[in-house]
Amino acid sequence: MSDPEDQVEESADRKGEAETSDETEVVVVKEKEADAGSEEPEIEVEVTIESLQAQLQKASEEVEGFKDAALRAQAEMENVRRRSAKDLENAHKYGLERFVNNLLPVIDSLEKAIESGAQAEQEGANKAVIEGVGLCHKMLVDVLIKEGVVVVDPMGEPFDPNVHQAMSVVENPDVEPNSVVAVVQKGYTLNERLVRAAMVMVSKDVSPQIDEKA
Repeated sequence: MSDPEDQVEESADRKGEAETSDETEVVVVKEKEADAGSEEPEIEVEVTIESLQAQLQKASEEVEGFKDAALRAQAEMENVRRRSAKDLENAHKYGLERFVNNLLPVIDSLEKAIESGAQAEQEGANKAVIEGVGLCHKMLVDVLIKEGVVVVDPMGEPFDPNVHQAMSVVENPDVEPNSVVAVVQKGYTLNERLVRAAMVMVSKDVSPQIDEKA
């Protein structure tokens, strides 16, 4: 039989081994639980990165959209600025157009008076009066010329439908066809814009005569 003390020691040893075994199992279980617990954050991190990448892509697309909108707005502002500058320039250049139109009948009347005066002078009319009318006409035309008005007096020039208005077509063997042979009324432009077309008579080829005896 074993000594009681030996039995006590053996019992203590067995108890110690059991406790050690339990601790080992607990450690293993805790490690497994820790490992199992560590897998979930990894999955969550992966999902978060994908979400951030998607948000970054969306933000990049929005930034590109904002850039494109900003460029379009800048281009539109530049177009508005150019149109405004052009409108202002036209207002300065052509602001007198209505005024010039209102003065043209006065000039026409003065020119007719000068023509009539030239005929009357031959009949003994007052030469000083005729010269005065001519001087007034010249002064008025000079003022308009300084403001950008140009007289269109196309006598002998080729007919130009852009600035001439044909009142009639006549046969004239002495000039080239489609030439201005008479100016019924002068035309005017303001800074290269037509204010009034010149009224003219235009030449054409002489029609061949038919020999009635043939």
